[in-house]
Amino acid sequence: MDQETLRAGLMDAGLTQYEADAYLALLERGAAPAVRIAEDTNIPKSRVYDVLRDLEEAGYVETYEQDSLRARAHDPSDVLSDLQQRAQRLLQTADEIEERWEQPGIDDHKITIVKRFESVLDQFRELAGEADNQIQLAASPEQIEEIRPALEDAIDRDVFVKLCVTTGPSDDHLLEEMEFADIATEVRYRHLPAPFTVLVDRRWTCFSSQTRVTDQYGILVDDPTLTYVFQWYFQSALWVTWDLVYADSTDGNKREYVNVRECICDVAPLVTDGVEIPVTVRGFDVRSGDDVTLSGRIVDIISARTPTRDDGSLTLTHLAGQATLVVESDGAEYGIGGRGATLEDIEATRIIIETAETAIAD
Repeated sequence: MDQETLRAGLMDAGLTQYEADAYLALLERGAAPAVRIAEDTNIPKSRVYDVLRDLEEAGYVETYEQDSLRARAHDPSDVLSDLQQRAQRLLQTADEIEERWEQPGIDDHKITIVKRFESVLDQFRELAGEADNQIQLAASPEQIEEIRPALEDAIDRDVFVKLCVTTGPSDDHLLEEMEFADIATEVRYRHLPAPFTVLVDRRWTCFSSQTRVTDQYGILVDDPTLTYVFQWYFQSALWVTWDLVYADSTDGNKREYVNVRECICDVAPLVTDGVEIPVTVRGFDVRSGDDVTLSGRIVDIISARTPTRDDGSLTLTHLAGQATLVVESDGAEYGIGGRGATLEDIEATRIIIETAETAIAD
């Protein structure tokens, strides 16, 4: 290695140019007066004393008095160890930069782990206050009472609240003591414990298992894609398999849905029989993103799998792929899809069946 490259390496290790020159001179000479070092390196004599003392503090040299200030290179073992550690850190840094560069970005979503269940409840209260369309919630009676004011406020703002009440097998009596009119649109009862699960407006999720002392933590998700995964967990494990125990009946001439697949499950037999079903759809245009409200009648259903029952009924299994309502409005037909609709014209946020004559069963 030539002198210039060696000096550059020492400067990379943190030495100044004067310090690197002085140290290299002492390595060659072994020991020398400060004045001689200044002459050999073109370090100003007024600076050489400070340069040597700085090198001494860094462990590179030692100084002593012999008629004048003299210096000699220190045992390099400590210096070599420091340089090797620096080199290792630089290699590790380079490897880490390369690895992070190759990893996919995660800027568009946020996942937070919290240690206290109270933090999960606090986050839910905040999200419930901002909800525009739908809250899906699975909670125990005790948890529901803690967040009752937030649910009452959501119902007052016409937010659709789907509530799954979860208890232990011996706690059925707790359900009988609960009032749902002011806190939920629909309620189902699961007579088994379940994680506290909340989904708000297809974007936010609050989740906490709370089953064992070692599981006292929660997950807060601010991401539509991950919330979609929790959506299917809620539908399959916490909703459709359990009995409906309450449904808002303030208007007997309409039924509302926030999930197009649930709507399709209910109306499929009627569509098969040729029943004309008046409907109002609120949502947004898939291509432009503009808000849309249209009224018309359901004329067809498109699903990835055809019904296997004689009455034309469908299950969520049939609708795991495409699930489209075809609505005729003002002489045109529109495809109505659910969350993440791509094949349809409109992604629905609320579907309202406007007449009791369709006799949709709970």
